[in-house]
Amino acid sequence: MEKIRKGIYQHFKGNRYLVLGEVTNSETRETLVLYIPLYGNFQMLVRPKAMFLDDVDKPELNYKGLRFRYVGES
Repeated sequence: MEKIRKGIYQHFKGNRYLVLGEVTNSETRETLVLYIPLYGNFQMLVRPKAMFLDDVDKPELNYKGLRFRYVGES
């Protein structure tokens, strides 16, 4: 699986996020992506890397493609 680049990503619904990097769950050894939404209260969040890199198919939104798309450095 590819390495996550640090920087700004855009979710397919439009919001932007600052990705700080990859972290590992100490119990399961699952790789997670650590990021901060660039809106709201800017709370740090994690999401499984496989889900972060996943494609989505949302016909109701007329969208098929990446869940998060890299848009540039922070």
